[in-house]
Amino acid sequence: MTYRGGAIVIGAILFELFGSSNVSAQSAFRNYHCADGTQFIAGFFNGDTRAHLQLDGKAVTLKKRLSLTGTRYRGGGVTLEISRAGLARLRHARRPATACELA
Repeated sequence: MTYRGGAIVIGAILFELFGSSNVSAQSAFRNYHCADGTQFIAGFFNGDTRAHLQLDGKAVTLKKRLSLTGTRYRGGGVTLEISRAGLARLRHARRPATACELA
């Protein structure tokens, strides 16, 4: 799957969120590959508790939720859990949860 269109969407989101500020000093982008073949990009920004995903060709914003074992984000039918050890698990599109790792 190619994310060329996704890069444009992520860029538009960044511009919307931060205007012309220096986003690179305030952000972290992570590429994930999952056991079921799903690939996605997650963007995390200082001062914003949400996770911004590019998943299945669509931009999805997930709100941070309470979790005792790490960090959990939910929104738009998508759940992303990241354990304190850095292991990730994704649920989306009524599919079973799948393990994901950083690419």
